[in-house]
Order: sequence, then C-alpha cells, then structure tokens
Amino acid sequence: MAEEKHTHTAPDGTVYEHVHGQEAHTHSHAGGHAHGHAHSHANTKAVLNRLSRAIGHLESIRRMVEDGRDCSEVLIQLSAVKSAINNTGKVILKDHIEHCLVEAVECGDMESIADLTQAIDRFMK
Repeated sequence: MAEEKHTHTAPDGTVYEHVHGQEAHTHSHAGGHAHGHAHSHANTKAVLNRLSRAIGHLESIRRMVEDGRDCSEVLIQLSAVKSAINNTGKVILKDHIEHCLVEAVECGDMESIADLTQAIDRFMK
C-alpha cells in the first residue's frame, strides 16, 4: 500500500504531519472540519468472524422460536448472542482507542473524543 502524508491542525494552531502506510479514510465531523487518518484493520477478520457466528446463532434461535422450543432455552441462547455482540464491541472499542483515538489526542481533535463518548454511551444501553 502507498504511504500517505497528511496534516492535522490542532485548535491551538499547531500543525501535525503524519505518514501512514495503511489505507486512509477521511472523516467529516459535524463541527465542519474534516481530517483523514488511517484505521488499523488488524482485527477486521476477527470481528467479521465473530459477527458471522452471532448471525448464525441468531438464525438458529429463530428456528427454535419457529419450532416452539421452550422459552427458557430461547432466553439462554439469546443471552449467549448478547454476550458475543458485547465482546465484539469490546474488540472494536479496543482497536479504536489504541489507534484512532491516540491519533486524535495527538492532534488535539476533541470532537473525536466526544464522538467516542457518545458511541460508548449508546453501546452500553
């Protein structure tokens, strides 16, 4: 992959330059500014595998309901899916903190921190 060089300007006017060898994505925020940074995709395959398993598990629960299985069994299986989804969220959150948020803090991008706080609040409901 090609290296990408880009700059960030912190609220205090400090300019940061970064060079990344990963695929870059540009994000526009509600505040009207945009910045690009590379996302680490080291965990993408693991996340997709976890999601595929959870989807398969949900499909089997659907069949359980269609077959009129005992409600207690269905609830136990739903609990397992909830746990799998929560654990998948933890993997995504850890990756986001270790990569994207570190860069946002280095660049003084407080909006990214606010976005993460909002996402955590929604995830924890």
